[in-house]
Amino acid sequence: MGALLVILIIIVVLVLMAISLYNRLVKLRNSREQAFADIDVQLKQRHDLIPQLVESVRGYMQHERGVLTEITEARANAMKATTINEKIVAEQRLSGALEGLKISVEAYPDLKASQNFLDLQNEISDIENKIAAARRFFNSATKELNVATEVFPSNIVATMFNFKRELMFDLGEGRTTVGEPPQIKF
Repeated sequence: MGALLVILIIIVVLVLMAISLYNRLVKLRNSREQAFADIDVQLKQRHDLIPQLVESVRGYMQHERGVLTEITEARANAMKATTINEKIVAEQRLSGALEGLKISVEAYPDLKASQNFLDLQNEISDIENKIAAARRFFNSATKELNVATEVFPSNIVATMFNFKRELMFDLGEGRTTVGEPPQIKF
């Protein structure tokens, strides 16, 4: 009878521990999703500004149609992305396309002096700063979730309930230093 009680207590403790670990993993996953929702708001604002930016440079950049097409396609793909991971990949492509525009604009001094273009440049720069801040929170939440899915004993519960390592939202190819604020200079 005493051995049965000890076994029952051990089973109850293990079940309570598994429930606690599962709930922690759910909270971490939800924190990550909430952090990405904050990024998503800024990304939508950026998506809304891109057509204005493309239109403001279109007249100046007759020979740069490929750059404008790439930005337009990257924006469309970013807006179609549904999952967090798809959005991360699409936004990295869009950031790369915007970097290509930044390089192309250097050859057009009249465009760099346009007030409409300068206003759009400032708005996009502001949004990029907000995205960078939100991305730090997202990456922190992702790191916590990833650690919880990989350390013992929560990795057992994570495997049982299909929690897995998630992608970080990295800085992309245009920036190399975390502490450096994004610069949008055209």
